[in-house]
Amino acid sequence: MIPLAQLSPTPFGRLITAMVTPFDGHGKVDLSLAASLAEYLVNEGSEGIVVCGTTGESPTLSWNEQEKLFEVVKNAVGSRAKVLAGTGSNSTSEAIDATIKAAHAGADGALVVVPYYNKPPQEGLEAHFRSISNSAPDLPLMLYNIPGRTGCSLEPSTVGRLMDCSNIVSLKAASGTTKEVTSLRIQCGPKLSIYSGDDALLLPMLSVGAVGVVSVASHIVGKKIRTMIDSYFTGNINLALGIHEQLIPLFNALFVTTNPIPIKAALEILGWPVGPPRYPLLPLNDSMKNELNQVIQALLKI
Repeated sequence: MIPLAQLSPTPFGRLITAMVTPFDGHGKVDLSLAASLAEYLVNEGSEGIVVCGTTGESPTLSWNEQEKLFEVVKNAVGSRAKVLAGTGSNSTSEAIDATIKAAHAGADGALVVVPYYNKPPQEGLEAHFRSISNSAPDLPLMLYNIPGRTGCSLEPSTVGRLMDCSNIVSLKAASGTTKEVTSLRIQCGPKLSIYSGDDALLLPMLSVGAVGVVSVASHIVGKKIRTMIDSYFTGNINLALGIHEQLIPLFNALFVTTNPIPIKAALEILGWPVGPPRYPLLPLNDSMKNELNQVIQALLKI
């Protein structure tokens, strides 16, 4: 007899939005708009918000800016959504300091990316995440594997060894393959809650054990993504598949170039003056913006 798989818990809900960081006309962080955008995202179905992740342009934000952003977003959404602070760094001491500050500030969790550029071996990655875990033992952590940006990949066997850290509860899987989800479940069991880090892979990843998504497209179609997830878990697979297919053109358009360039352009199209990305990223070019606008307008008519 085939044993039934045990599903993982949802420590941060099923739909988490990796929120952009709004900038004003002078390139400064627009805290008021950030608060308004966070409230909007919660009203559109987000159960969690990542502040100062990749989509939030963390590499070009000062630690002071990041702390202020977290504070205003947390105040704006209160207990209606989990707020995760992006505290990752390629310096272990910096990541520890940021994670401790997030815990003291009342974060519901921290998103901790694999160290980038210095390409540590698996033993170094284990030591890095174990040190961060030990520094804030009561703060739930979501590890973030995105080898396309970091230059190295966190292997499932390494994550398995970290399962003795009680606050390592989830992982954002952004390697671009559903195989990562299966490998992680084999190594870690249902204790680890795996979130898709790619909107286009959300539905396939749900089918192999992921619990939800850390989404970019939910800035635009949060309610549709939430319906797709809920439909899948209530057994309405046809509806979930229909929404997935309907949203694929948007998912593709939002990653036609480096994130968060397209999503900031999409928000501008919809009337959110979030400003362009900071250098070295540039605004979406006119041709790509026109194509993105056509995709958005087509979705709005459905």
